[in-house]
Amino acid sequence: MIGTRIKLARKKAGLSLRGLAEALEGKVTAQAIGKYERDEMTPSSGVLLALSKVLGVSLSYLMDTQGIELTSVDFRTKANTTGKDRAHVETEVIEWIERYLQIERILELNSAEWESPVDPPRKLTAVEEAEALADYVREQWNLGNDQIPNMTELLEEKGLKVLIKELPERVSGFTCMVRRSGDHPELPVVVVNQRFPLERRRLTLAHELAHRVIDPEGLTEQEEEKAATYFAGAFLMPRDHLMREVGKHRNHLGYKEIIDLKRLYRVSGAALLVRLKNIGIISESTLIYAFQTIARGWRTSEPEELEKERGSWERPRRFERLCYWALAEGLISLTKAAELLRYPIEEVEAGLKGPAQSHADHRQ
Repeated sequence: MIGTRIKLARKKAGLSLRGLAEALEGKVTAQAIGKYERDEMTPSSGVLLALSKVLGVSLSYLMDTQGIELTSVDFRTKANTTGKDRAHVETEVIEWIERYLQIERILELNSAEWESPVDPPRKLTAVEEAEALADYVREQWNLGNDQIPNMTELLEEKGLKVLIKELPERVSGFTCMVRRSGDHPELPVVVVNQRFPLERRRLTLAHELAHRVIDPEGLTEQEEEKAATYFAGAFLMPRDHLMREVGKHRNHLGYKEIIDLKRLYRVSGAALLVRLKNIGIISESTLIYAFQTIARGWRTSEPEELEKERGSWERPRRFERLCYWALAEGLISLTKAAELLRYPIEEVEAGLKGPAQSHADHRQ
């Protein structure tokens, strides 16, 4: 597994075997690095340390002490996504999940188990059947018929590990299973690109949830993606609730009304309009006219982004909360907490003691 980790980190750095050998300033040859990557040779501790510095990854990542492997890797990307982009994302996920599992072990917690609301995943014969599936998932999770205030927190609560990370622009999302050594069950992980607006990230999370509950058998890849997109819209904007807010049939929509609705459901303006068309509130011609007039450019640029408004931010909190739990109980040191969280020590100390007490301690 060390070989796989070295290869991923090298691709993330955009280096060839020869380029990495040159960056290591002659410590090892390109041929030796190739043997490391094929697990034909094991690098010495000194070489591992040099590799971690040059490749910008931790030593524990290269040594693979937890036997972690990513499986069922599935990117939501644009067509021109590069191998470097994919290696970058996979490396980030592996490093993060290792830290996550480490803090769970320290606290003697079983890793949160994925509570699938549909077991086995449901087969669909038509894209539109994703509507009923979204309603069923809401029913199983006792969500009622209202809007979902925090999609990230909901999925964490149900056992999905969610990472929001600044990724290459060509990568919108990433989902995989994490396989561990021993008899531990695989863990589902969803990664969403922080570069994208909150509205789009919420839709991506709902889209990835769809892929956990839809059986793709009998669907083409394109049909599966359309069904997942349909599910995401239905899950975040339930038909009955939306019809109460908008009416059963509309010929025209104004800018302010659309903006208020996107704030209510915390979705993109474009997704809202498509959802209105999908459930028959507006016609195809009304949708086209909207994208030609008040919604011009909304497919690529989000109007009045939610995160620019106070209190609208959503982010995963469980991993951070577990780190502060262990720190407060004296199970880890301040330095270890900063290492796990990747925060400055001063910031972690302020998170433990509160900013006022932390500043007072430093003045003494």
